[in-house]
Amino acid sequence: MVPLMSEAAERAAGTAGELARRIGVDHHDVLLILGTGLTGLAEYLGSDCPSTPLDHLPYFPPYSAPGHRPEAWSVPLGGRRLLILAGRRHLYEGSDLADVVHPLRMGLATGCRTVILTAAVGALDEGLSDGTVATVADQINLTGRTPIDGPDFVDMVGAYDPELRALALATPEVELHPTGVVYVQVPGPQFETPAEASMLRAMGADVVGMSMALETIAARQAGARVLGLGMVTNASAGTAVSAEAIGAVALAAVPTVAAVVRHVVMSMT
Repeated sequence: MVPLMSEAAERAAGTAGELARRIGVDHHDVLLILGTGLTGLAEYLGSDCPSTPLDHLPYFPPYSAPGHRPEAWSVPLGGRRLLILAGRRHLYEGSDLADVVHPLRMGLATGCRTVILTAAVGALDEGLSDGTVATVADQINLTGRTPIDGPDFVDMVGAYDPELRALALATPEVELHPTGVVYVQVPGPQFETPAEASMLRAMGADVVGMSMALETIAARQAGARVLGLGMVTNASAGTAVSAEAIGAVALAAVPTVAAVVRHVVMSMT
């Protein structure tokens, strides 16, 4: 593992230091980034924990995507400290790529060595129905971008940690898709055309989204373990869909995702 570029590390540390001052917690173990429609998940995991605004932290980028808010919760869970971010910055929001992964790098700078990424996804596999929650087994990055600067040749084999995936699939009393899916990230913000969806299927992707892959690269560069959870919000990528409909379907998956996160955090070694 090669350390983050000094400027990125300095900015992440500066944001993390101010966050620690505001919430009164110096160290976190697990970072959870919430996807579209999942903000309510924080209440399931830490209903008594107040949220902390992030929009005035040094270097923290603004959020403009629907359903994403610059807020965080620090939640004690199973003897560990969970840092929950109520959304993310997307590549299509017009910022530098360093801004897209800055919230994740801030979380790593607080001490997190495990990252749980959640995202609303469109299904390319016809066997995936609305509301399905699936673990991500692998990814395809079609953004044409990378958060890595310079010759840092990060190994992406097993980028989504097999142990964390196994723990997620072992969550009692919830039904997840039984096998891992291949997630493809596209730049967005437009949804896929039918021809594009057919191309992505032919490439081997099961689900498609506009986040996660770049964050996973940045997490793996820092040596963190990653669990990816995709919530299928439109069962046929390449057909008509709206951002409002995606948010509504994702909201229904909150109890399932909360149960998975709780089980993983409390069971992991």
